Amino acid sequence: METKNAVSALSALAHEGRLNIFRSLVQAGPEGLAAGVLGAEVEMAGSTLSNNLTILTNAGLTSSRRDGRSIIYTADYDCMTGLLAFLMEDCCRGSPSVCAPLADIVSQATCCPAQPQ
Repeated sequence: METKNAVSALSALAHEGRLNIFRSLVQAGPEGLAAGVLGAEVEMAGSTLSNNLTILTNAGLTSSRRDGRSIIYTADYDCMTGLLAFLMEDCCRGSPSVCAPLADIVSQATCCPAQPQ
């Protein structure tokens, strides 16, 4: 991930409401959530939700698809993985013990099943 993209993603996540939206979508898995369900889950009005989803989508963190009359939003796991890799890219320079706790957290994470390619 390029620095410009990382800054955009981190900026988008540097807002309590958007962070809650993104975390809900990550927890929802590859199936995603309908806009109305997502709004209820994060307790956000439709127009505010829409604005925040636009910011997250422009940063590459979410995407949407139409399913009948609903719009389904999903987290972009490739972008999330790229951002995490970017943040940890230079970790441990000469001191693996610095990042060992992070590696433990990653290994204990309850991850979504692999997405079909």
